Amino acid sequence: MSHTPQKLTARPSDLNNYFADVRTLNGVGEKVGEALTRAMGARIRDLVLTPPSGLIDRTNRPTISDAREGEIATFEVTVGKHIAPNARNRPYRVRVFDETGDMILTWFKAYPQSMEKMMPEGTRRIISGKCEVFNAELQMTHPDYVLGPEKFNELPELETLYPLTAGLSQKMARKSINGALDKVLAGPDLGNWLDPAFQSQQDWPDYIAALTLLHRPEHPVDINDDSPVKRRLAYDELLAKQLAMALVRERNRGTGGRALSAKGDYVQDVLKGAPFPPTGAQARAFEEIKTDMSSPNRMSRLLQGDVGAGKTFVAALSCAFAAEAGVQVAVMAPTEILARQHVDTLRTFLEPAGLTVEGVTGRDKGKAREALATGMAEGYIDVVVGTHALFQDRAIFKNLGLVIVDEQHRFGVKDRLRLTQKGNATDLLVMTATPIPRTLALTSYGDLDISILDEKPAGRVPIETAILPIGRLDSVIMAVGRAVEKGNQVYWVCPLVEDSELINLTSVEDRHRQLTAIFGDRIGLLHGRLTAQEKENISLQFKAGEFDILVATTVIEVGVDAPNATIIVIEHAERFGLAQLHQLRGRVGRSDKMSSCLLLYQGPLSVNGKARLEIMRQSEDGFLIAEKDWELRGSGDLLGAAQSGLPRFTLANLDRHKDLLETATQDARLLVQMDPGLTSPRGQAARNLLYLFEQDFGIAMMRAG
Repeated sequence: MSHTPQKLTARPSDLNNYFADVRTLNGVGEKVGEALTRAMGARIRDLVLTPPSGLIDRTNRPTISDAREGEIATFEVTVGKHIAPNARNRPYRVRVFDETGDMILTWFKAYPQSMEKMMPEGTRRIISGKCEVFNAELQMTHPDYVLGPEKFNELPELETLYPLTAGLSQKMARKSINGALDKVLAGPDLGNWLDPAFQSQQDWPDYIAALTLLHRPEHPVDINDDSPVKRRLAYDELLAKQLAMALVRERNRGTGGRALSAKGDYVQDVLKGAPFPPTGAQARAFEEIKTDMSSPNRMSRLLQGDVGAGKTFVAALSCAFAAEAGVQVAVMAPTEILARQHVDTLRTFLEPAGLTVEGVTGRDKGKAREALATGMAEGYIDVVVGTHALFQDRAIFKNLGLVIVDEQHRFGVKDRLRLTQKGNATDLLVMTATPIPRTLALTSYGDLDISILDEKPAGRVPIETAILPIGRLDSVIMAVGRAVEKGNQVYWVCPLVEDSELINLTSVEDRHRQLTAIFGDRIGLLHGRLTAQEKENISLQFKAGEFDILVATTVIEVGVDAPNATIIVIEHAERFGLAQLHQLRGRVGRSDKMSSCLLLYQGPLSVNGKARLEIMRQSEDGFLIAEKDWELRGSGDLLGAAQSGLPRFTLANLDRHKDLLETATQDARLLVQMDPGLTSPRGQAARNLLYLFEQDFGIAMMRAG
C-alpha cells in the first residue's frame, strides 16, 4: 500500500451547481454577491445549506376589530383618506377600513404621488405587517406588503428569515436562496447516502425534498430542530463529518503500522523509579496503548485524563516501551511553558531507564539547534519534546515511531494526519486534560480510540471548594495571609488584564497592586500579554517558591505546576465555564497537603449560575462536570474560543441532535468497514455527501490508503 496521499481527482461534476459562485444567480451582482458572501458564503451550497433563522407566518387573517397588538397579520381593506404630513419629519398616513373597523397605515419619508398611485382612495388592498396600537388606535408602520386583490397569490403564507449583513435585505436574501434552490433542483440527483431501512424507520423525506421544505416550508413546524426535515438534514451533516473521520480511522489502521515489540525492561525500570505505583486506570490505559503499539495496525488513540489523573506518567511508560522497541518518540505541546514542563517531568520518569529526553522550541538557535537536529537525525535522542516547531519540515528523525500530542483541542484532525507523516507508519497518542462530554468526543475525536483516566493517584487529598460573595473579599485575603505564613503558595485568578470602566470587573493588575500593598513584593503577575519568555520565567519563579502569591488570568489553566500551592482564589467565578473552573481548580491539590478552591461571585446569581457553582462545590469528577456543563450551557458556549479545535455545524444542533450523532458514528464506521472504497451505489452517494459538506479530506485518505 502507498503511504503518500495521491492527488485528489476532481470533485464529481454532479456537484458543479452546488459549487457555482452566488454571482451566477439572476439579480445577484457584485454588491449583493459580496453581502451574501459575508452573511452566508460565496457559493450556491453555502446558501442552500444555511437554514432559516426564523419564520414570518402570514396565515393570520383577522378582521381589524379582532387584530392583536404585536402580531403579524394580513387584512383585506378598503383605502380611505390620505393624510399628508404638514412638516418634513412627520409621517405620511393612510386610513383604511373593513366592515368591523378602521386602522392607520404609516410611512416615513414617503412621496405623496407614489402613495396615491399605490393606494388610490376607495380601492381594495391586501396589506400585511406588524400590528401596533398608538393613541388607542390600531396602526401598521411600513407594511411589508401592499397588493391589489388580484395579486393575493403572490403573498407568501410562510416567509423564511435568514442571517443578514450590511447591504443585504431579507427580500434579497430570500430571492437569492430561492434562486440557489432552483439551480440545485435542476441539477443531477446525488443519490441516497442514507441506509434505506433507517430512513424509512425515521420516516424522513429524501434529501432534495427536505432541502426544499427547509426553504419553502409548508408548515411553521418544518424549520424546527426536531422536525423530520431538520433532523434529516442535521443527520446528513453529522454523517459527512463522521464518515470522513471513519475513513481517516480506517486508513490509519489499514496503512500497516509497525508491530513494536519489547520485553518491557525499560517499562519496569520506570515503574521501579516512580514515586508511586500506577492507579488502576493508568495501568489499564497503558495496557491498551501497548496492545495498539504491538499490533501490526497503526495506533490512533486519545488518552483523556481528568485533572491530576497522571497522563504524563502513562505517556512516560509509552515512551519507555517505544524506546526499547527501537523507535524515537516526539511529544508535542501547545506552549513553550508546557513543553519545558514535559521535558522536566519525562526526564524524571525516564532517567531510571537511561533514556535521553530533549526539548526543541522555536527559540533554539545556532549550535544548540544543530546539536539537537543531529541527535534527532542520528537517533541519539530517544524522546524529543517541543511545540509545533518540532514538526516543521527541517525536523528529521532517524526512526520516529510514536507521536504524542498534548492538549489536543488545539489541533484538528488534519493536523493529526500531518504529524504522523513525519515517520514511517507512526503510532499516534493524543492526550487531553479536559474531560469532554461523549458528544464532543465523537465529533472531535471520531478518528481515535479512547482511553480514560478517571482515578486520582493515591495520596491526593480532596480539594475543599467554597462559594463566597465578592463582598467577603477581606476575609478571603486574611485566609490567604494565614496560608502564606504557613509557607504555602496561592493562585489568585481574575478575568481581565486591565481595568475597564465599561465592565465592573477587577483586573489582574489592580488586584496585583492591592495584594502587593498588603503582603509586600513576593507577588507574581502572569497574563496573556506577556511574552512566552516572561511567562515561563514567572512560572518557574513561582514553582521555585520565589513568589507567595501568583495573580494571573486563565493562562495558568494549562501548564503552571507548583505542588506547594494549596489555595486558588477565582474571582467572578460566575463568568467562567464549569470545565474551565475545573481545570483551574486542578492547579492545586497536587500534593498530600490539604487544598482549597475559593469561588468568588458577584451577585445576584442567575438560577443557572447558582446551579453551575453548586456542581463545582459538590463534585471533583471532571467527566460528570463536563456533562453538566453541556446540559446547562449548551454546545454554543462549549464550542467557544477555548475549544477552538471543535467543529462547527450549520444544520445540526448538538444540543438537540445528540442521539443522531451516536447513530451517525456507528453508521459511518459500518459503511466504511463494509465498503472501504465507497464503490457501492450508497458508497458513491456518500462520496457526494463528503464533497457537499467539504469533508473530502476523508476521500483523500481513502485514496492514500
